[in-house]
Amino acid sequence: MSTIMTTTARTSVRAEQRREIRVAVHAADPLVLAGLRSALGSGPGITLREDPETADVLVAVAGTEPHRIPAGPARLVLVADQPKQADLWAAVERGLAVVVTRAEATPARLQRAVADAHAGRGDLPADQLGSLLRGISRLHKEVLEPRDITLSGLSPRETEVLRLLADGYDTGEIAKRVAYSDRTVKNILHGLLSRFGLRNRTHVVAYALRKGLI
Repeated sequence: MSTIMTTTARTSVRAEQRREIRVAVHAADPLVLAGLRSALGSGPGITLREDPETADVLVAVAGTEPHRIPAGPARLVLVADQPKQADLWAAVERGLAVVVTRAEATPARLQRAVADAHAGRGDLPADQLGSLLRGISRLHKEVLEPRDITLSGLSPRETEVLRLLADGYDTGEIAKRVAYSDRTVKNILHGLLSRFGLRNRTHVVAYALRKGLI
């Protein structure tokens, strides 16, 4: 049995190593762009793509206009030294996963950053992580909290209703437990279905669990 498990584990590792990571590169300077493409193109399991829409990971160099970094499905590796908080927010909106300083941007480091981003592992320098967390705290206090919205994107009562729905309670039972009217509970659920483009109550519970909202 242990031999079979070891063989299976090795097979899984080899499959992971062979998995192609599609990478797009963005930089305003043509020389920097060429350097990045050269550094990444030599990486094992990396295939360069021109269009970020078809890439798994986008490697971008921070410039004077961070909002010009292409948006798309790819996870973002940002090459930057001391990005401003606005730069970090722009990068977060575009799927930021890893920040690499320019001094560290060797081929080996960039290839590891691409692998980390593709696997969903985040990596930010401590000072930039601190700046990002302070920005999130300010966003919560100044924007979300006055509108009764949490960082999850749900209001406290939406979260409460979803948790009870996930526990198997129907509309009437939820209404009694949270002291809302049946209509209010139905309106909350309808609002969630419309906002997230979901089909029914089962779908909204599955969505919330999958996204870690409840």
